[in-house]
Amino acid sequence: MRDPGIRALVAEDHTLLREGLIQLLELNGVTVTEAVADGPSLERALSGDGFDVAVLDIRLPPTGTDEGLRAAIAARSRRPGLPVLMLSQYVEPLYARELLASPGGGVGYLLKDRVSKVADFVDDLHRVASGATVMDPEVVQRLMSRQRSAIDSLSPRERETLSLMATGRTNAAIAQQMVITEKAVGKHVASMFAKLGLQPSDDGNRRVLAVLTYLQQQG
Repeated sequence: MRDPGIRALVAEDHTLLREGLIQLLELNGVTVTEAVADGPSLERALSGDGFDVAVLDIRLPPTGTDEGLRAAIAARSRRPGLPVLMLSQYVEPLYARELLASPGGGVGYLLKDRVSKVADFVDDLHRVASGATVMDPEVVQRLMSRQRSAIDSLSPRERETLSLMATGRTNAAIAQQMVITEKAVGKHVASMFAKLGLQPSDDGNRRVLAVLTYLQQQG
């Protein structure tokens, strides 16, 4: 059951976007306990424990490059599994890989355009807060397209399964999306992991990290 008392830390340097994000979250039962606009402020805020999930822009002042990402990775090294949902204007595969390489679950990487789909965004936020891994489908496709040679051995159905798995879906959700039985999905998953040399796992989050780590190692 979704916890209506979830607390969020927000980091966004653009005032209108920050205020809009705060309002969106508050209207959907998420309490924003703190909102910051730059890297140093974010580092300080992440050292506290007054939040359940951090919603962070990757690029923050003073340099506008990767302050948000670096602060998140540092915080997760101190507190493995600290829930962090990163937002980006563009698909940045390198940043996605770095975030996913940090220990523990509870990570998300979404494009800012996805925030406009409020119900999906709020659901993704709660999934990250509960320890799941959430990836924007467009980011997943970019990661996979850069490693196309590594998955040439997969059948079309296996590639579709991998793509859906990497967005954080369970076998049941994949079955519903592909309009096949859950047993059939299980067979695709077992075959896919065998071809990629990966050990299957019942833990959905670990499966996502294993797949994306494999793709990273092939880069």
